[in-house]
Amino acid sequence: MPTTILFLLCSLAFGQVKISDHPEVKAAVRLYEAWLDGQMSYRGLPGVAVGVVHDQDLIWARGFGHADLNRKTPVTSRTQFRMASHTKLFTAIAIMQLRDQGKLRLDDAVSKHLPWFQLRPAAEDDPPVTIEQLLTHRSGLPREAAAPYWNTFQFPTSEEVRRLLPAQQAAYSPDVRWKYSNLAFTLAGLIVETASGESWSSYIHKNILDPLGMKDSTIDKATPNLAAGYGRRMPDGSRQPMAFMDTKGIAPAAGLTSTVEDMAKFVSAQFGAKKAGGKPILSRATLREMHRVRMLENDWKRGNGLGFAVNRIKEKVYVGHGGSLAGYKTHTLIHIGDRVGVIVLANGDDSRPSQLSERLMLTVGEAVAKASKPEKPRPQWDSSWSRFAGLYRSMWSDVEVLEADKRLILIDPTFDDPSDHQKLEPVGGGEFRLEAESGGAAIGERVRFEEQAGKVVRMHIGQSLLERIR
Repeated sequence: MPTTILFLLCSLAFGQVKISDHPEVKAAVRLYEAWLDGQMSYRGLPGVAVGVVHDQDLIWARGFGHADLNRKTPVTSRTQFRMASHTKLFTAIAIMQLRDQGKLRLDDAVSKHLPWFQLRPAAEDDPPVTIEQLLTHRSGLPREAAAPYWNTFQFPTSEEVRRLLPAQQAAYSPDVRWKYSNLAFTLAGLIVETASGESWSSYIHKNILDPLGMKDSTIDKATPNLAAGYGRRMPDGSRQPMAFMDTKGIAPAAGLTSTVEDMAKFVSAQFGAKKAGGKPILSRATLREMHRVRMLENDWKRGNGLGFAVNRIKEKVYVGHGGSLAGYKTHTLIHIGDRVGVIVLANGDDSRPSQLSERLMLTVGEAVAKASKPEKPRPQWDSSWSRFAGLYRSMWSDVEVLEADKRLILIDPTFDDPSDHQKLEPVGGGEFRLEAESGGAAIGERVRFEEQAGKVVRMHIGQSLLERIR
């Protein structure tokens, strides 16, 4: 067993049992610990910190390995890691806050806020690049500003980015395809400055970090609690220590440093709850807008919302992001419907945090989601509802209402798959609500039956009418 740094179990109640004490959650934690212990040992990883969030609580967090290999400093849930591209989420939130204040629009041309913005377009008739295209990686802009900072680790200032821009050319026309761009978020950060009248760093601290209570998070600042960064493991087992790097003008795309505990607060904010005595950083409506897919990769398995990466894993859709800065790799996955998120922070270039976070979500995250959802009580069956069973017809289709296991279900008898059915959930007053996995048809709308002379003659589904045939 490696040194246990922190095992944090919070006190969210599930009936008489805390979610953290639920047997399936405890079993999933033990399974994941054993698996990650093995990953640490066999892959020789320096350090990893993980956390699992449910709604407003950090359910479980633990550090594995070392923040500093020479000093044998253990990783804890408060160890700082460079968050790298997670910073883009904070820049996107800043843009949306300013949008909600009426200081900009997502369809504004970038040049409206940055009059000096000019680079060669991919095609002569390209439309202006918009703010929304920056946030969704649809702009077609080059991945980086015109400087080799990922080789030299000497990042350009904002003024140097501006000066070098005219020499660059867009790789694609806007909206042609998803194309990741640090340059795009660098420009978004500069728009935050022009729209707010203050520096990007000051704005992020004042309007996001401080309101969320992210006290251990910094921007481009080396602190004693920052984990040492290490390069990939070489064939002889060695790792090159990585020096601290100031991302300067690229900070809106990569400059944040944070911890598992602080990032747990950020994840909780995505579920839209107010902080006690305070205000949410964004309205629920704006959060939903940010999490919604705006651009898909060509394989339709991943894409982007506003700032947030969107991924589909085993039939579920998650939002979050990854991060990579020399010596550090990070990843978060958040399932909005389950109100569950996972965080993985690592200080080795070959840590593969996306793999670690996916396994964390599919073990502990899924167990937490299941434990937090008490089984819905089944509606009490009224034997008089049996009279609604029958075949109904409109000019568009036939629908059969069946009584099965003291429930009413609807099927289209022409469908190929009998499992493709809908349920009638009683809502009172002799009316029902149409429920199904898909969002087609009149899902979520009211269903009522019309009777004449004691006989059921029609079924109303939303605004549609079907006559009873038998």
